[in-house]
Amino acid sequence: MIPLAMPGPESFHRPFFPEIMKSLDHTDYRILEILQQDAKTTIKEIAAVLSLTTTPVYERIRRLEEEGYICAYVAVADKKKLDFQILAFCSVSLKEHQRHALDYFEAEVKNMKEVAECYHIAGAYDYMLKVVVRSMGDYQDFMVNKLATMDYVGNVQSVFAMTEVKCSGALPLF
Repeated sequence: MIPLAMPGPESFHRPFFPEIMKSLDHTDYRILEILQQDAKTTIKEIAAVLSLTTTPVYERIRRLEEEGYICAYVAVADKKKLDFQILAFCSVSLKEHQRHALDYFEAEVKNMKEVAECYHIAGAYDYMLKVVVRSMGDYQDFMVNKLATMDYVGNVQSVFAMTEVKCSGALPLF
């Protein structure tokens, strides 16, 4: 749902990102916020919320896409309805930390359909993977036949989500 009231300029203060502020204004941020809530919101609907005509809204969205502020439009599928019962977070340590080992690991993980997200992290482990599968058997297959067979993988620690409390890819723009 699109909020009808726009925050005033006094609530829009971003002192830590001055270089971004030069290229994006309050209206750009509002457009991004609206599209993060529902990417199917029409230009006409966005224009109505912002009290603008459709042409400047269309041009702003085009610019946000061209400049890479909008990376993609996606449909968020319901995991439960599609019978994905297991959500696991895998902490992975590599045996080696040379650039070739990191590049190899990252390239391989990008091709694993079970891995929804992958982060190179600091701390006791090198990577954090978010893995989504339909069953524990599928998770075991992923671990035994994919992750454990990769060169450079030293240790894997898995934790399983019991309940998904919040899942949002939206950035806190305001």
